[in-house]
Amino acid sequence: MITGDPKEMLTAQLQPWHDAIANPAGAQKQVLPRLLADYARTTYGTEHDAAKVASTEDYRHAFPVATFDDFKPLIKRVMAGEVDLLLAEEPIGWAITRGTTSGESKFIPMTPTDLRMRVSAGRAMMNFVADTGRYDLFAGVNLNLNFPSVVGTIEVGDREVDYGYSSGIYTKHVSTFTPIRSRPTQDDIDALGGGKTMRDWEARFELAYQKCKDENVTLVGGVAPTTLRFARYLRRKHGLYPKDLWRTQIMTLGSVPGINTRYQPALTALYGPVVIREIYGTTEGIFGQQRDERRAWVPNYDLFFFEVTTRSGIKMLHEMRPGEMGSLIVSTPVLPRYQIGDLILALRPPYFRCIGRDRWWTPLLYAWHEFMSFNLGRL
Repeated sequence: MITGDPKEMLTAQLQPWHDAIANPAGAQKQVLPRLLADYARTTYGTEHDAAKVASTEDYRHAFPVATFDDFKPLIKRVMAGEVDLLLAEEPIGWAITRGTTSGESKFIPMTPTDLRMRVSAGRAMMNFVADTGRYDLFAGVNLNLNFPSVVGTIEVGDREVDYGYSSGIYTKHVSTFTPIRSRPTQDDIDALGGGKTMRDWEARFELAYQKCKDENVTLVGGVAPTTLRFARYLRRKHGLYPKDLWRTQIMTLGSVPGINTRYQPALTALYGPVVIREIYGTTEGIFGQQRDERRAWVPNYDLFFFEVTTRSGIKMLHEMRPGEMGSLIVSTPVLPRYQIGDLILALRPPYFRCIGRDRWWTPLLYAWHEFMSFNLGRL
């Protein structure tokens, strides 16, 4: 439940984003010094003269572009207890990916600053409410289909720290700052354990059904493929579709390309005529979200520092031309100049799409999916 004037709350949450979209170059100039101040408190940042960096050019000269393989040895040392090697704060948790192309999960430390920034995932929903005036959304609940926030523990120095999936950790630590209740709670989900078998997921789906069947579900948030699996489980187990139970207003979904094109027909068939908003988030952070009915996301220029590697070299994300593609380099409170491995397509400013992993065949696959979905590159 929210207290106070909901319009004032939405303005406070959304205005920094809107201001940054209107002036991305200015926003990025403000973000970089904040990040550098944190980097200067780490051994890695000190080794790269973070305190002496005064411009984007200095930053590029001082800090190399680095992949996860480059950071992996440092992350292992952080896990062994050398926290200040890479972090300006003690980690509040460790996030794991659901498996890379090689099948190995990545471990990413999450700090208090990092977690506070993940509140931005709610901007898509909040902007929908601000634009439509549907404040009744806050009177309902969010159907929580996220992954467990606790899968196990790891030794970090002389203490044990939980690790789990980033979406679950986000929900557990940050949902209290968002104006809608989540059901089931993340503690409810975590109590079922961190298994990944079909039986484990059916237990989570049944929990979600039992917790929400008599609730007013106005929002569904999570991973797009999981929401489809949940709907099909309901049909198989209980003879119902989500649209038979709820009049959901909006779905905020992430993790895969094509949510508004390839996935949209199945989502609306199962959940009814819902508004779909895409979240561009990864284990490393929430980097953007869909602002309006245009089927693309808008970066969080006020939170992260964005660069891309293109055919013409490295440039700022906001400097990309419509139709240009590039491999994303993002600077987070934890990872400076991190080449995340995603291929970004620039559309009409300020809109972007992540079209897949940075592989030679990704543009071809994207073009095929656009043709098959009759989207043909349209916003």
